[in-house]
Amino acid sequence: MKFNRLLTDLKKIETIAAEKEDENDRFRIFLKQQDEEYIDSIVHALNEQITAQIDCTQCGNCCKSLMINVSTEEIALLATEFQTSPADVKERYIEESDEGQLIINSIPCHFLSGTTCSIYEHRFTDCRDFPHLHKPGFTRRLFGTLMNYAICPIIFNVVEKLKPALNFNTDHPQQM
Repeated sequence: MKFNRLLTDLKKIETIAAEKEDENDRFRIFLKQQDEEYIDSIVHALNEQITAQIDCTQCGNCCKSLMINVSTEEIALLATEFQTSPADVKERYIEESDEGQLIINSIPCHFLSGTTCSIYEHRFTDCRDFPHLHKPGFTRRLFGTLMNYAICPIIFNVVEKLKPALNFNTDHPQQM
């Protein structure tokens, strides 16, 4: 199924996201009351259809906006690709959070070139999996998903197509 009028204009998405903040809060509560597997099946189908119509490499907004987690294995793979040591990669591109999580030390990402990733074939798992809509447990990740609603055209369009698919009434603030 091809959707008409997928919105990909980042400025419009950001504006609409601000306007729909209360609606999306209600939608999040509504979704928490639904069957998780049923929601996942719809989200996965929408994600597949919408992702096929949006070229992430023409956007790159996630690379300009998100903090990316990396693993020691990914650092080692990147070091091999760069023909350097993992310590050098870590020193140049990675920092450790207070909780011990390894993250890219720059937003936007060091590896963003225009709207594309200069290490695309070797990109990190967090990057490969974003926007995470193909994974089970959508309703358990709503906070993070809706945090990225304003920056990712795929998330934006999936959420907006999900509302009518579930007969969510966007006109009534009392619906939960």
